[in-house]
Amino acid sequence: MFGRIAAVVLGSMLLGIGINGFLIPHHLLDGGIIGLALILHYYFDFQAGLWSALLSVPLILYAWVKDRPQFHGSVYGMIVTAIFIDIFSPIQFTLPIWASAILGGVICGIGVGMMLRYKTSTGGTDLIAYFIAQKRPINIGLLIVLMDVCIVGLGYQVLGLQSVMFSSITILTAGVCANICYEGF
Repeated sequence: MFGRIAAVVLGSMLLGIGINGFLIPHHLLDGGIIGLALILHYYFDFQAGLWSALLSVPLILYAWVKDRPQFHGSVYGMIVTAIFIDIFSPIQFTLPIWASAILGGVICGIGVGMMLRYKTSTGGTDLIAYFIAQKRPINIGLLIVLMDVCIVGLGYQVLGLQSVMFSSITILTAGVCANICYEGF
């Protein structure tokens, strides 16, 4: 129980720092539900954390039906992550875009992978990847990357080619790091 709580808090803090500190200053996207929330943040100036939680509600309800332990970890993970994303919104680092893309991906990937390892998640597409990986012999990191590529592709209209290219670096890095944290080397 202590491990799950620590994974939720630390993973959520890492996501809040990675998103606000590295992605938002350059209008980069993470994938999944958080990526959709970032698109809404950039376009309408909505709170990214709040919207990531609201957009995750259908996935959380699915977890309620299919896997109650995962539901509990995900609903808490979703709430804590949303809070840390919004609390850490003033944190922004001024690094070159390529460094922000890589560091943001590493930090977010470690946060997500840590949460998945302890059967928790942010409630977003990480949860979809978790359920698919439980049923099929597909690498969870690859699943996250594939879904994230789709989300980043949606951001093209709002953010342009440069953001999409560097956001792709972010999600590939995050997918690799999440997989390493979840499955090990």
